[in-house]
Amino acid sequence: MNHLKLRVISSCKNIFILLVTIITISTFTHEGFPKEIQEITEAGTPAPEWVVSEWINSSGFTLKELRGKVVVIDFFQLWCPGCSSFLIPLMLRWEEAYKDNPNIQLIGIHTVFEGHDYQTTNRLRRYVKEKGINHPIAVDRYVSSKRIPETMIRYQTRGTPQIAIIDKEGTIRFEKFGRFDVKEAERLIDQLLRQ
Repeated sequence: MNHLKLRVISSCKNIFILLVTIITISTFTHEGFPKEIQEITEAGTPAPEWVVSEWINSSGFTLKELRGKVVVIDFFQLWCPGCSSFLIPLMLRWEEAYKDNPNIQLIGIHTVFEGHDYQTTNRLRRYVKEKGINHPIAVDRYVSSKRIPETMIRYQTRGTPQIAIIDKEGTIRFEKFGRFDVKEAERLIDQLLRQ
């Protein structure tokens, strides 16, 4: 009897894990996002202005003020594994590679769409210091009546990590969710800097 009971409990546990996995995956798929961000902003469209509640490593600036520079935006969250293992280290590498080039601006936008109680600005400040991030970090403005923060809605990002590369005229030239071809992105950045 106990053996049968253990098998039933084990089966229920497996079903629960499967359901949680399916729900989590659907949150990060096209259909799982609210209609205002179901499509990533297309390359070739004007980049929207960001909406920021606070800045780290900067007193702040607008996208319009950066006209004439190539802008690389890293949309990230503190607890995003892909951010910590892929995009943040890449941005740190680019920070070093382009540090002497005045025609490029790297910016991280902390765009929290879940776990607001954990992913606080104080934790973000500590994270930025621990990781040695020197480029400006913006905190995407969150309105408590909405699940998704303002800049995330404007850029129609699908989650984190996501990158956007904007040319000197303010046009999105590259926007990718998740991992992407780094060499392709670097070739584009270098090409845009030469223009």
